[in-house]
Amino acid sequence: MAHDAPLSPLAPAATPDIPPLDGVRFAAGAAGVRYAGRTDVMLAILDEGATVAGVFTKSKCPSAPVDWCRARLKGGKAKALLVNSGNANAFTGKLGADAVKLSAKIAAAATGASDRQIFIASTGVIGEPLDARKFDGVLEKLAKQARPDAWLNAAKAIMTTDTFPKLATRKATIGGVEVTISGMAKGAGMIAPDMATMLSFVFTDAPIAAAALQTMLSKAVQGSFNAITVDSDTSTSDTLLLFATGAAKKRGAPKIEKASDRRLAQFKRALDDVLLDLAHQVVKDGEGARKFVEVTVTGAETAKAAKRIALSIANSPLVKTAIAGEDANWGRIVMAVGKSGERAERDKLAIWFGGVRVANKGQRDPAYDEQDVSQIMKRQEIVINVDLGIGAGAATVWTCDLTKEYVAINGDYRS
Repeated sequence: MAHDAPLSPLAPAATPDIPPLDGVRFAAGAAGVRYAGRTDVMLAILDEGATVAGVFTKSKCPSAPVDWCRARLKGGKAKALLVNSGNANAFTGKLGADAVKLSAKIAAAATGASDRQIFIASTGVIGEPLDARKFDGVLEKLAKQARPDAWLNAAKAIMTTDTFPKLATRKATIGGVEVTISGMAKGAGMIAPDMATMLSFVFTDAPIAAAALQTMLSKAVQGSFNAITVDSDTSTSDTLLLFATGAAKKRGAPKIEKASDRRLAQFKRALDDVLLDLAHQVVKDGEGARKFVEVTVTGAETAKAAKRIALSIANSPLVKTAIAGEDANWGRIVMAVGKSGERAERDKLAIWFGGVRVANKGQRDPAYDEQDVSQIMKRQEIVINVDLGIGAGAATVWTCDLTKEYVAINGDYRS
């Protein structure tokens, strides 16, 4: 059922056109991982010398590919990325580890690389063994077909319950030379990342050392992929990999060794932009979603407290169903603040829907007009602001509403 759901009403009006990025080529094909005749495998081949960084799920039940990638990251070099949809290869014990090893061996043979430089990600059903033999022959064909302009095919191949492919690109300059950052993501359900999104792969042609990439990536996810939630469930497979092909060096871009290098200022902003763009697209494709919701908490004791409170609101089924029903039920916001475990003072609390203050100093705002707020609740994009009035901590997170379609999609997921 992965590709059959109707397009999310929050989908972007157009899929961005991603230009070829020097140093990486893509191919997508059908290996029959779960369904016959469906594009379900993507191969990215990187030029010699590409560096890599990654962040992964904090789930205590990580998938076999997550274990594999974590171990390979120490080398800091990458030659290929293999991704399949249809099977997460998670909770599959020794069979899962063996499947990853065999997948890497087949990918290494197809690309002429060492398996130590092959990165692997899988998405789909948890608990079913993955038959890696299905990649035999397929990857060889994909390696020959790989093209620099096949971004859209690659993004479509990694979709599961997604209704649209997620792509983003930005430009930046390093030492006066223009570089590109482009990425793809997949995710629609089981979204409450505790690192990055379900799966996201970002590429740049900038020549940046692995350690510097890692520092930047670990920081950049905090305000993007670690600030989104669809249903409060953290996946076993969450993987975000950032690859630097270094090809811009030929055009005079300087090799960057440290994340603290001042020449990276513009690059860091562009990286933040790409990650936030992809993270927002994941929320806008939330299973059954019809509303995109921004929750900003200010006046908390600390930034950490603000984020916990914001996530308590964004993850509340009662808040999310009220939004689905276009009901400005601010009492549910009060509830979510109160249960967060963070310090709050009832009589200092203020709440806004779409810029209209509905509650102030622990009670309903005297100027509150339900009709005004009802109009705001009909919008596709809704902003909720909460001020606790006790400190300087602030945070913003993004979520979506919770509809009957979410239940239908997940009730049928394995059938």
